[in-house]
Amino acid sequence: MRLSLLVLVFLLCGCMDKEYSQQHYVFGTLVEVSVYGEKKAKAEDAINAVMKKFGQMHLELHAWKPSEITELNKAFAAGKSVRIDPEVAAIIKDATLLSDQSKGLFNPAIGELIGLWGFQNDEFKPVRPDPEKIMKLVAEHPQMDDIVIKDDVAYSKNPAVRLDLGGFAKGYALDVAAAILKEKGVENALINIGGNIMALGTHGDRPWHVGIKAPRGSGAIAEIDLHDGEAIGTSGDYQRYFFLDGKRYCHIIDPRTGYPAQGVEAVTVLIPGGPHAGALSDAASKPIFISGLNGWRKAAGEMGVDSALLIDDKGNIHVTQALSKRIRFEKADGVE
Repeated sequence: MRLSLLVLVFLLCGCMDKEYSQQHYVFGTLVEVSVYGEKKAKAEDAINAVMKKFGQMHLELHAWKPSEITELNKAFAAGKSVRIDPEVAAIIKDATLLSDQSKGLFNPAIGELIGLWGFQNDEFKPVRPDPEKIMKLVAEHPQMDDIVIKDDVAYSKNPAVRLDLGGFAKGYALDVAAAILKEKGVENALINIGGNIMALGTHGDRPWHVGIKAPRGSGAIAEIDLHDGEAIGTSGDYQRYFFLDGKRYCHIIDPRTGYPAQGVEAVTVLIPGGPHAGALSDAASKPIFISGLNGWRKAAGEMGVDSALLIDDKGNIHVTQALSKRIRFEKADGVE
């Protein structure tokens, strides 16, 4: 009887994988979903459902390949109304609220400017846009509040609006993935969409443990434990950028000037658990990045972010008091 019991326990343990992960390339970046403490079949089913949804969102929200967004942009430019998918309508409404909160510094309506700088491509080549074109687009002042949605029909009061949700889709997808995993009965998971990360539950008897990438290196500058529902988002000048005449130009455009933001290498925010934690983790880092060294703390406060970190273009690290209590630095040098 004892031998049979030991074999049964072994078999039960053997069919429960500690961690199961999948990686795919979606939203123009590497996506990884890890599930802890579930049978492989259950974990695989849940992750497959998430990846399928990500693929659908990628096709719906693409800014320059045929998608629901490109059709919307055509209608906006022509001054026409167009029926849109209810989920896309909800995404636009959520992005509009966050844009208003940021006083327009987070602005997915400036897709024309992003394209002018060459960042609506799979590969980035040095470009020098015509300053007059930049001035014209800035003067047209496209903003999210120009978009009107009623009964899933949308139009824009400003024909200059061109949606590019690249600075929001990854965070929104974190929230979507978390909902799918919970619906599938998964309690413990980590979702990583190109550095935008959300944790569910724990990794066994400890929190999920993640690193914050060094902007000018391959390693991590710091590490942090994420609690259930928390999301972390990073915006940096090191993934989508080009050099021109020895100067780095990144994809984060300041809507006020029409030029790529300067003076900052990276911004990381930590968002408490909540229904829109993922979306906020993605959107909030942009106005903080654009506001620069002199205005980043104020911008963080306006976005309701207590835990934030900024690395300036000299490599100095600036961190809020709330985040300093949670984060562990590889080196203490240069931390303010």
